Amino acid sequence: MAETRIFLRGIRAAGRHGANPGERDAEQEFVVDLEVTVDLGHGDDLGDTIDYRIAANAVREVVRSTSFVLVERLAEAVAREVFGLPRVVGAAAVVHKPGAAASLRVDDVAVEAIVR
Repeated sequence: MAETRIFLRGIRAAGRHGANPGERDAEQEFVVDLEVTVDLGHGDDLGDTIDYRIAANAVREVVRSTSFVLVERLAEAVAREVFGLPRVVGAAAVVHKPGAAASLRVDDVAVEAIVR
């Protein structure tokens, strides 16, 4: 089995996630970095890997259609959704919350979840 890692960085999506009062009342921006491990088998065809558009859209749909108190749970839900795609043998999702970073006056707030 030949495993290859694919990276999709900076997937932007709006969602309603957070623990502080009002955070889930209105959409806020989230940015997701995705690392997907695929089993390429022995082929050299598009069907031997993932469709990047499908993976990015799966991330956006999870962020948009769910609502979690913990960003950790959002990251896990994203990683699990991508892990369910064909040929995927591992997925890691890093969810960045720019609004939280700005309010804390730090460069970044991010959480990573890994599913294998």
